[in-house]
Amino acid sequence: MSQDASLNNMVGPIVRAGEVADAVAEAMEIDNPGKEVIVDDKLAYLRISVEDECILRKETMEEVLGHSFEMRELEINLSSFAGKIENTKDYVRFYFERHL
Repeated sequence: MSQDASLNNMVGPIVRAGEVADAVAEAMEIDNPGKEVIVDDKLAYLRISVEDECILRKETMEEVLGHSFEMRELEINLSSFAGKIENTKDYVRFYFERHL
């Protein structure tokens, strides 16, 4: 394993570009205070990364979007993700069980 790989403990969603992706990026900042949220805009999608663990709450998505939002709507726009995922009707959590 290279030394650089041992420093990569980033998790988070990769979301198709659009209203939901923009809302996810903003909501991740709100839901993960004190953590650096990195948004890499690849034009067709946003890669949103946080070290170790991050959470995205339904309530925050609704506040950002200005209308109701079901967490299952995220799945439609979710191209991929880094880490493991815990999905409920109220939040989605991206995390690692162990680190490199």
